[in-house]
Amino acid sequence: MAANQWPLIRAERVALIADLENVTDAQWSTQSLCSAWTVRDVLAHMTTTAKMTPGRFFGKLAGSGFRFNVMNDNGVKEEQGATPADALAGFKAQLDRTTAPPGPLDAMVGEIVIHSQDIRRPLGIAHTFQPEAVTLVGDFVTRGNLLLGGKRRATGLTLTATDVDWTRGTGPEVKGPLASIILALTGRRAGLADLTGDGLAALTGRI
Repeated sequence: MAANQWPLIRAERVALIADLENVTDAQWSTQSLCSAWTVRDVLAHMTTTAKMTPGRFFGKLAGSGFRFNVMNDNGVKEEQGATPADALAGFKAQLDRTTAPPGPLDAMVGEIVIHSQDIRRPLGIAHTFQPEAVTLVGDFVTRGNLLLGGKRRATGLTLTATDVDWTRGTGPEVKGPLASIILALTGRRAGLADLTGDGLAALTGRI
């Protein structure tokens, strides 16, 4: 699938840039779905992640004392720019970049699908993801627990998307837009309001 992932990522980057072109300075300071970061911080994080290579990643991690969260916070500070316009310009400059930290490229699709929601949702910006992108991320999130905890939250539930052809798991059902399912599986309570089903209470208790 590797040959198809970068076009998906690029298209979602283009869409996010378009949505952020007219965001006001005040909106850039809005609390994102990532508890410690503003909307501007999340975009800066996406910029630093887009610039990563395996070598750069391990160098940055070592320079942060092998503390992953410290490395992330340092990256945000590096890419924030002096103004929100600088932060957006920095992200735009990565539009065609095809480098990534170590790990599966599916994680980079997850990066844009999940973090763009961290930005859009608090700003009230609606977006319809490419079906190929959101189904790939749904599969990626439910396969493992590394960093995101998706497999743990999904265990024992049937997850059914109402907007694309995607269902996974067995047990009590949770259904709704796949982007919202992904938010909930990655520990973001903002996705829960869009979901229904007799498995919703169990999923809610895992966030």
